[in-house]
Amino acid sequence: MKKTIALLIGLSCITAAFTACGDSTSESSSEATTAPTTSASLEVITTEPTSTEAAEEEDEENYDTGDASLDNVRNQDEIGDNELLVLSFGTSFNDSRRLTIGAIEDSLEKAFPDYSVRRGFTANIVIDHVERRDGIHIDDIDESLKRAVDNGVKNLIVQPTHLMNGIEYDELSSKVASYSDAFDKVVIGEPLLTSDDDFKRVENAIVDWTKEYDDGKTAVCFMGHGTEHASNAVYAKMQDMLTADGHTNYFIGTVEAEPSLDDVIEKVKAGGYEKVVLEPLMVVAGDHANNDMAGDDEDSWKSAFAAEGFEVECLLRGLGENEEIRKIYVEHAQKAIDSLK
Repeated sequence: MKKTIALLIGLSCITAAFTACGDSTSESSSEATTAPTTSASLEVITTEPTSTEAAEEEDEENYDTGDASLDNVRNQDEIGDNELLVLSFGTSFNDSRRLTIGAIEDSLEKAFPDYSVRRGFTANIVIDHVERRDGIHIDDIDESLKRAVDNGVKNLIVQPTHLMNGIEYDELSSKVASYSDAFDKVVIGEPLLTSDDDFKRVENAIVDWTKEYDDGKTAVCFMGHGTEHASNAVYAKMQDMLTADGHTNYFIGTVEAEPSLDDVIEKVKAGGYEKVVLEPLMVVAGDHANNDMAGDDEDSWKSAFAAEGFEVECLLRGLGENEEIRKIYVEHAQKAIDSLK
């Protein structure tokens, strides 16, 4: 039988490179490279960590993010002929993982009872963190694909939970394509923000989600991740849509690019607002949301706005908790499945 692989990629967002971020350390580590060495000149020195270092690591690994045992890691075998593999960046924040990624997977399972829904994370550092701290293993992308092969899956639907069609989406697409000969048919669904209609629906969803704060005195600020890639322009697109539709008290900023926190503060001050509501523009409420946005350090968004005299409220919830957002993922998966007919 002729093998088929389809990539459902929206042309309007082909250069976007924004992904769901659960842990800031994950992204920097995943891009690190190691210089080659030669066996002739390499001297290997191993040392045991001191008791102080071990204690510090133990403290770091055991911060309270919820009960990991409540989360369905979806790495079971006996998959059957049809699999819907949900690929996410991932997060080590247990409650958020269950309420966002887990909720998306549950919605997909309900919508497609003829498919076995399984999970894969693209961030190995997140996987290692959860396994080391909680003793629970989540498949990485290779493990999840190999599991599908070993189980004799014939039709593989891959639905990413990434927000946009960017660098990570392209990388996972390439990885899936490298396994395509192992299946009769493979198709990759679109990320959350692909078409103009997707942008509009996400805009409506986040505005409706925060409508109780629309009192004329409150600025609602969403924090995205940001990237040096040209696709960072997607934040400006969402901001322009909000402003054009009359949501002038809504502001979009990023952790690592433009618009910056300083840019957002300047706009909020110019608007004469008294209160600021902060919320992540990310699928999960992970490390960025809990620390960069809502943390107590002086460089967090919460602290920076408070230092400017604003009353600050933080909403620690990821987009995956929003039912309307989950519906978009379901529709993208449906489109992928329909493409096989």
